[in-house]
Amino acid sequence: MATGYEYKVVELREGLIGGKMSGDQLEKVLNEHADEGWQLRTITAVEVKGRIGPGGVDGVLVTFERARS
Repeated sequence: MATGYEYKVVELREGLIGGKMSGDQLEKVLNEHADEGWQLRTITAVEVKGRIGPGGVDGVLVTFERARS
């Protein structure tokens, strides 16, 4: 019996997925996590800070949830 939930947040930004964020790439990420038992909880648009210099790039935070076993 499940004893609660656990959560995972994945940061996707344009630079990590080859320029413009594509629906195909997002779908791939969602399906990969679904195969591991994760269920999509939310997708939040954010400005993700870059590793070098000021500013950021457009991106999304994808939050997944699954029952603990």
